[in-house]
Amino acid sequence: MSHSDSQATQTLADDAKQRNEAAAQAASAQKRKKLFSIFGGVVAIAAIGYGTYWYLIGSRYVETDNAYTATEIATVTPAVNGIVSAVDVVDTQAVKKGQVLVRIDDADARLAVDQAAADLDRTERKVKGFFANDAGLAAQVLAREADQKRAGAQLLSAQADLKRAEIDLQRREALAKSGSVSGEELSNARTALLTAQANQKAAEAAEVQSRANIKATQGAQKASTVLTANTTVDDNPEVVLARAKLDQAKLDLERTVLRAPVDGVIARRQVQVGQRVQSGAALLSVVPLQQMHVDANFKEGQLTKVRIGQPVTMKADLYGGSVEYHGVVTGLSGGTGSAFAVIPAQNATGNWIKVVQRLPVRISLDPKELAQRPLSVGLSMVVEIDTRGQMQVGDAQPKSAQNSDTKAAAL
Repeated sequence: MSHSDSQATQTLADDAKQRNEAAAQAASAQKRKKLFSIFGGVVAIAAIGYGTYWYLIGSRYVETDNAYTATEIATVTPAVNGIVSAVDVVDTQAVKKGQVLVRIDDADARLAVDQAAADLDRTERKVKGFFANDAGLAAQVLAREADQKRAGAQLLSAQADLKRAEIDLQRREALAKSGSVSGEELSNARTALLTAQANQKAAEAAEVQSRANIKATQGAQKASTVLTANTTVDDNPEVVLARAKLDQAKLDLERTVLRAPVDGVIARRQVQVGQRVQSGAALLSVVPLQQMHVDANFKEGQLTKVRIGQPVTMKADLYGGSVEYHGVVTGLSGGTGSAFAVIPAQNATGNWIKVVQRLPVRISLDPKELAQRPLSVGLSMVVEIDTRGQMQVGDAQPKSAQNSDTKAAAL
């Protein structure tokens, strides 16, 4: 092979190599372009999916697992002191409203009722005596008025006798000068005058005494009337007071039997037979499971759109994720847990660190669902609030605009 042929062969090989490299570069560029297109499509799809999720779910629902069941627990306390004679319930026992829970020895209470009944009877008799005395005093006033009239008549009679005695004495003194009347007759006339004068004074004193007797009797009648004025035996203040004491004694007797204030389950029983209990001491509690609600502690940033009346979906750890409860937001707490803590945070200090606060949200439960699957106090719940939903008045369950269907379609 000549030198020129060798050079030509080398040139052809270089050209082929360059063409292969150019083709490889073009194929690589095409592949990168395709990969970038695929990546851009994936990013676009992810953005659209996230935007759809945020519009349909993320911006609409707020969720927390910091939620627990609660209810208004009824504490049973005695209103009277005494020794416990019987305890008819145990912890975890279901009871109905009005069912007997605890009995306190009622011997003292029964004695108090008997004593109050006797006091009432005695008071009624005493008040009847007041009315009888008032009537007697009224009769005495009439008698004293009659005595005064008689004394007045006697005074007039004594005055007439005195006048007649004075006239007789004057006649006899005139006749004595002519000797027509003896000295003895004149002496008798003078004596008769003195007697008439004495009788008049006695009649005046009797008349004064009769007026005094009337005033005394009228005063006694007024004093008696004050005790009975505008009343009868039944509504006299003393009888009313005695009857109130009897009613109080009967009430204390009824309070020796402690009954369940609501339907529920017995919890925290602390009373035993033979124990002496004081008024107001907590003996046991009744948990009304049918009135259960949920306290959900949401972060403050989650409550922007939360309003009273919004529908809620809940799941209990007790039954797992397959069981859902429905409810409605009924209220938001007036303060965070740290604000009501026994030792509140001192945020005015120099070493302050911001901590996201949680605010309790009260959520009611559907009574029908609660009756089918009862809950106990303090159970963990997962709560999700539909911030766009509305609770229609009169509905047993919250109605949201295609709540479940929208979530299923979005997912």
